[in-house]
Amino acid sequence: MFAISVAGLTTRAAVIAGLAVAALLLTGWRKPARAEPRSHRARPGLAVEHHDTPLYRRPGPLRRLLAAALSGGIGLLIGTLTAIVLAFGAAFSVIWLTDLLKR
Repeated sequence: MFAISVAGLTTRAAVIAGLAVAALLLTGWRKPARAEPRSHRARPGLAVEHHDTPLYRRPGPLRRLLAAALSGGIGLLIGTLTAIVLAFGAAFSVIWLTDLLKR
């Protein structure tokens, strides 16, 4: 087995992190974050129409109650499905380990 001390592991992790930061810096060194136009000639602009938007209205109490009930139902559904998957995984692992012990 390959053994390494905690200090050696910390040193290697620091070297790898430093190399990763250096690689990120070198990658972004030549390429700007924002795209620049390929030519300096400007294209004619497009006509933009401005429309007023309706003001925000808070949803009514019935809609908020419905949203709370449905989000609770979705939470129960996700929790049930997660419990089924975890129970299946636990049962499978117990059966598999029991078969290994019987050999």
